[in-house]
Amino acid sequence: MDEVFSTHRLDRRTIVWTNVTRHPTAQWIARQITGTFPWDEAPRYLIRDRDGVFGAVVTRRLRAMGMRDKPIAPAPPWQNAFAERLIRSIRRECVDHLIVFGERHLRRILRCYAHYYNEVRTHRSLNKDAPISRAVQRIGNIKSHAVLGGLHHHYVRI
Repeated sequence: MDEVFSTHRLDRRTIVWTNVTRHPTAQWIARQITGTFPWDEAPRYLIRDRDGVFGAVVTRRLRAMGMRDKPIAPAPPWQNAFAERLIRSIRRECVDHLIVFGERHLRRILRCYAHYYNEVRTHRSLNKDAPISRAVQRIGNIKSHAVLGGLHHHYVRI
C-alpha cells in the first residue's frame, strides 16, 4: 500500500504539495517539506499528526527553515479537521472511483486532482470560489472539459 504525503494552506484551502511513496522515512518526509516550501517562504507553523515516521530529522529540518512544529494530540481527528476533510474529499471525489496501477499512476492522479481542487472546484467556505481565484466568465458558449478521465468536468465559456 502506498502512503500519501500532502500539505495544504488553511487560508484558501490550497493543496500545496502531494507525493507518494511505498516506504516513508523521516528523510523522505524532510525532503518533501523542503520541496513544499521555498526556504524564504516557509510558514511559521506546521500542524501535523503524530505518525512515528516524523523523527528528529524532520524536526531539525523544520527548525532550519524557521518553522515551529505543532503536532496534534494523540488520536483526536477533530484537531486536524482541515486535513481530515481534504483526505475525505480526495477519497470520495477521486481515488474511490479509479483503479490505481501503482505509485507513479497514483502520483499523476493526485497531481491532476490537486490542479482541479485548486483551480476549478468550488468551495462553500470560499463563497463558491476556487482556492486560486478566477474571473467570472459572463459571455460566450459553454464548453465542457473532462477532468480525471471524465470523473469531473470543468465548464468554461469560449
